[in-house]
Amino acid sequence: MKLRKSRTFRKGRIEIIPMIDVMFFLLATFMLSSLSMQNLDSLQVNLPQGSAEKLNTKAPVTLTITNDSQIFIDRTPVTLDTLEETLKPLLRDSEQKLVVSADNDAPQGVVVQAMLRARAAGAQHFLIAVKHQ
Repeated sequence: MKLRKSRTFRKGRIEIIPMIDVMFFLLATFMLSSLSMQNLDSLQVNLPQGSAEKLNTKAPVTLTITNDSQIFIDRTPVTLDTLEETLKPLLRDSEQKLVVSADNDAPQGVVVQAMLRARAAGAQHFLIAVKHQ
């Protein structure tokens, strides 16, 4: 008489379809969360409308000008006289970008003067923040 083994050995299988589903879910989750993590150190101002590409820099320095001519560098209040000395240590190299976030009703003269002082501090590349249409 021949006895059968009580357990039969089955070879394990890796199911690839559920693993692909999980990977796509993780990819979508990380993409959406990274989009929400983009943060500018600027104050809330009424930006002019326009179309522009998304910001592709990691940690830009932000120059904010409000409608009542107040000037901020990364949420730090400055004046036109102190802007240059406050901005110089924040510009790490000549490729550092400066985001100009000026209110739609800000006086044009103040915006231009602030940008000229920023250029004197060493800023070479200016990015203008706009509200998408």
